[in-house]
Amino acid sequence: MSLSAGEIAAGVRARELRAVDVVAAALERIERADPELCAFVEVWREEALRRAGEVDARLGRRARDVPRKEEALPLAGVPIAVKGRHGLRAAGPLLAAGCVAVGATSVPGSGTPWQTWGLGARGRTVNPWRADRTPGGSSAGAAVAVAAGLVPLATGGDGAGSVRIPAAWCGVTGLKTTAGRLPSADRTGLAVPGVLARSASDAASWWRVVSKEPVLAGAPLPVTAVWSSDLGFAGPDPEPVALARAAVDRLVAAGVVRPVRPRVPLRLADPGPAWLALRTPGADPGEAHRVRAENDRRLAGLFAEAQLLLTPTTPTAPHGHDGPGDRYSTSLTWAFNLSGHPALSLPAGFGGDGCPAGVQLVAPHGREALLLGVARAAEVHIGS
Repeated sequence: MSLSAGEIAAGVRARELRAVDVVAAALERIERADPELCAFVEVWREEALRRAGEVDARLGRRARDVPRKEEALPLAGVPIAVKGRHGLRAAGPLLAAGCVAVGATSVPGSGTPWQTWGLGARGRTVNPWRADRTPGGSSAGAAVAVAAGLVPLATGGDGAGSVRIPAAWCGVTGLKTTAGRLPSADRTGLAVPGVLARSASDAASWWRVVSKEPVLAGAPLPVTAVWSSDLGFAGPDPEPVALARAAVDRLVAAGVVRPVRPRVPLRLADPGPAWLALRTPGADPGEAHRVRAENDRRLAGLFAEAQLLLTPTTPTAPHGHDGPGDRYSTSLTWAFNLSGHPALSLPAGFGGDGCPAGVQLVAPHGREALLLGVARAAEVHIGS
C-alpha cells in the first residue's frame, strides 16, 4: 500500500477515489499475502464492500446537498483491521468516521503462557521481515497487517506491551494510551486501547477520532527528554539498546529532542511481580500497590524535570516461533501499564538479523498529543 490513511481519506472525500475501490484493493492484498503471513483470523469481504459502498453513497449525497450541514468523514474509506474476533466492539468511533473494517487480526492461540505470537486462520503468524521470527504480540496480526501494507491502520490493545512490542518488531508505529482515557473492559486497568500504524501521522488521525483531541503540528521543539537503557532493573541485550540510542541521537541532531540529566537517576522497581499479582485472581494486591506507588513517585520526579522518557522498546530482538525462553519481552514496557502513562514505539532501524527494533517514548499522563507530535517531527526530520 502506497497511500497513507490521511491520503486515502482526502482522496475519497474529494471524490478522486472511491471507497469501494480502495477497500477492494486492500482485500486483494490480504488474499494474496495472508496465506504466508497468517495475520487474519477472519476477513469480512462482503460486509466490507457493502460498508465502503455506503461511505461512497453518503459522500455523494453530501456533494449534491450543498446546503446540508453534514460533517465530512475524517477517515472516509480507510480500510482498517481490528484486533481479534471481538475487535468491532471498540471500533465504533472509527466506523463513524468513515473507516471500513476488513477483518479481525490474529492474537495468541491457546497452549502457551507467552503472548508474543499470533495464530491466524491459516497458521502461526510470521514476522514480515523474517518468517522464522515472531511478530510479537498480543496484537500480532495487527502489526503484521500494517507492516506488510495490507491496511494503513489496525486497532490493538496493550496490557503489558501488546501494542508496542509488535510495533517495534515489525517496524511500525504503536501507541498505548493513558489508562482510563478510553473505554476498556479490563478489570485490572492494565490493558488499554491502542493503535498500530505505518506512520505517526496516521496514528495521530486515529487519536483525533477516538479522543476528539487535536494533535497540533509545529509544537515547540526541542522537547526535553531523559534516556534510560534499562529503567534501573531490566537487562536488555546490547543491540536493541544501541539501535534505540542511535535513534535518540538522530532526534537530538535534528533538534527534535534535547537530552537532560535528571538530578536523581531513574531507577524503577521491577514491575513484573506487581503486574502478575494484579493479574492473578485471589493474589494479595498489597505489594503491587506499594510498587505502583513508589514507581509513580519516581516517574513524577522525572517528569517534573523533562517532558519525555526514552528507552528501547524491547530488551531483545524478535525470538523464534518456539518462544522467548526465560526472557521477558515485556521488561521495558509493562512498567507503564502499571503506572498508566501513555507510551509510543517508534521505528529505530534494523538489527544484524534483519529485523526491526524500536525506541519507546513515554509521556506524562494524558499527553498522547505530545508523543504523536514528537513522532511526527521525527518522521519529518529524520524519516523514521
